[in-house]
Amino acid sequence: MIVILKKDPDPDQLEGLIAWLEDQHITVRPTVGTGQTILGLVGDTASIDQDMIAALDIVDEVKRVQEPYKNVNRKFHPEDTVIEVGGVRIGGGRPVVIAGPGAVESREQILTIALAAAEKGADLLYGGAFMTRTSPYAFAGLREEGIRYLVEAGHKAGLPVVSEISDDAQMSCFEEVDILLVSAANMQNYQLLSLLGRLDRPVILTRGFSASYEEFLMAAEYIMAGGNDRVILSESGIRSFENYTRTTLDITAVPVLKKLSHLPVIVDPSRAVKKAYLVPPMAAAAVSAGADGLFLEVHHDPSHARFDGSQSITPETLGTITRSVSMIKEAGITV
Repeated sequence: MIVILKKDPDPDQLEGLIAWLEDQHITVRPTVGTGQTILGLVGDTASIDQDMIAALDIVDEVKRVQEPYKNVNRKFHPEDTVIEVGGVRIGGGRPVVIAGPGAVESREQILTIALAAAEKGADLLYGGAFMTRTSPYAFAGLREEGIRYLVEAGHKAGLPVVSEISDDAQMSCFEEVDILLVSAANMQNYQLLSLLGRLDRPVILTRGFSASYEEFLMAAEYIMAGGNDRVILSESGIRSFENYTRTTLDITAVPVLKKLSHLPVIVDPSRAVKKAYLVPPMAAAAVSAGADGLFLEVHHDPSHARFDGSQSITPETLGTITRSVSMIKEAGITV
């Protein structure tokens, strides 16, 4: 349920309404916009008398929300959420670029890539240390050592860092990581999502390969229900009948998710297409569709990468993409 208030509501009446709702075990989430204030009511609102609330002097309108996700719902929060980390603003403006290798392989490797990524216009540095792999025999990262190298490289390059977390037991290793990434394989790992909901750090949540939009938003709801409203949605492809690419990149997800939710939406073409030559056009398509950012796998020597070399672009290609992103945004052709 959402309660739309009249302009400049009486403070005492508003305080009394919120107190009464909280006595009914309803969580009230106020959203103050440029010309309107909305109270988002989260909880079991079935017993709340909608007409009684609508009759109050300070109330303009009351609406029941049918969607099962509340906190992530744009109806509760009409304006775009902007998440700031390390001076970088994600959402509601210039698309950001997250770049780095699929796996941290060595101290020298991640430092080389970090400095090159910063030079070519990246805003944040990614590096995998605890990766989710489909094969138990594949390289799955340097773990704690990889995180240390990543954080050091980020500091030297002046970039906030992002890395994937897959288990609550890893949490102590991520204290200096600025943004935690949940992979597609863990989108419905509710124990992990609940843990991340108790943190005061941004979380990038990746859509599962077979997840509907509603299932994706419900996973984000799990994090926000715990109190962490710094969630970023990431589209990285869905399963389809076509097997030329790893998955089919669902560009439609960008405008749909931005219509349904107020959260920032980024796109990860690298993991979706699995082919480096397809990354630049898919990145341009994502930004044109309104994406708030891109997640790009970058390696200074892709042919010798220990992980995901086929989908990794070079720093030179990264520079081309960042310039294209700026041109697309300046041209105003995004939806």
